[in-house]
Amino acid sequence: MDSLDIAVLRRAVGWLEAGRRVALVTVIATWGSAPRPVGALLALDEDGQPFGSVSGGCVENDLATRLRAGFPTACETVRYGVTAEEARQFGLPCGGTLELLVEPLAGVETLQPALTALERGELRARRVRIADGAVSFRAATPEDSSTFDGAILTQIFGPRWRLLIIGAGQISAYLASMAQALDYRVLICDPRAEYVREWTVGGAELLPGMPDDVVRAVTPDRRTAIVALTHDPKLDDMALMEALKTDAFYVGALGSAATTARRRERLALLEVTPEELTRLHGPVGLPIGSRTPPEIAVSILAELTALRRGVVLARIQPQAQEGNLAVAAREVAAATGSATA
Repeated sequence: MDSLDIAVLRRAVGWLEAGRRVALVTVIATWGSAPRPVGALLALDEDGQPFGSVSGGCVENDLATRLRAGFPTACETVRYGVTAEEARQFGLPCGGTLELLVEPLAGVETLQPALTALERGELRARRVRIADGAVSFRAATPEDSSTFDGAILTQIFGPRWRLLIIGAGQISAYLASMAQALDYRVLICDPRAEYVREWTVGGAELLPGMPDDVVRAVTPDRRTAIVALTHDPKLDDMALMEALKTDAFYVGALGSAATTARRRERLALLEVTPEELTRLHGPVGLPIGSRTPPEIAVSILAELTALRRGVVLARIQPQAQEGNLAVAAREVAAATGSATA
């Protein structure tokens, strides 16, 4: 689920609380190129006012027209893009077909547990029985995925990935904010009270304790990424020493090539094995020429996204990237008064 989903659910709940009839539209299957993935949501009120997205806009307009002609009384499926002419009519990519479930909502109780899960960063499965529209909820796991078998629609709400950020500085703030839109539950660890006091990003969970203790406590798995951004060896090294021994799919740290080389030497002295050191991503992020904190956050999330999607990307112009990250780290340190490595 992405950040748009929570907005769609909030709007739908608001309409229901105002006494309006609401239909929830869910992408249940796609073939070929499709503008939105399975699970994407669209809410329509009784006047056909849309909120959310299941396509580039033309499908939403057609759904609104259908709804104004007669509000649905039961769950129904609709397919778009079956023919090339229809695909052109509704602005679908070449060969793109999508199937939707249109679900008239019986009341707030059919959505509120899902919305609560998203707001709390928890995982919840929502099951819709197509025959009678009955809705139920259960706990979900990160391995669960949205499915539709023709009789039951199962939707998974809440973040299915975790991002543990060591440090509560400027880069971390941008990274935490952006990551929540990409299906991450964000955890922040920084034992420095002055940084914690200045933290303002909502939705991220601040964890007390030293970095090595926190890494062990969160028990990183294959859906966990750990990024050390304090640029303070005393803190970053503690986290990395533990993180590299876990199943985390990504372990990275801020710093130039020279800083990274010194970090590897220090970690080796802390009995981190050569094999474990090969898992360390540094300089952190893809080489996009990033200099500012938000640009560095973008580069980190780009690398995480590539790994999640199984995409292998060449690191272009590494020297330029390393230099830019080093400059950026010094600029951030100067602005916040922190020490650099």
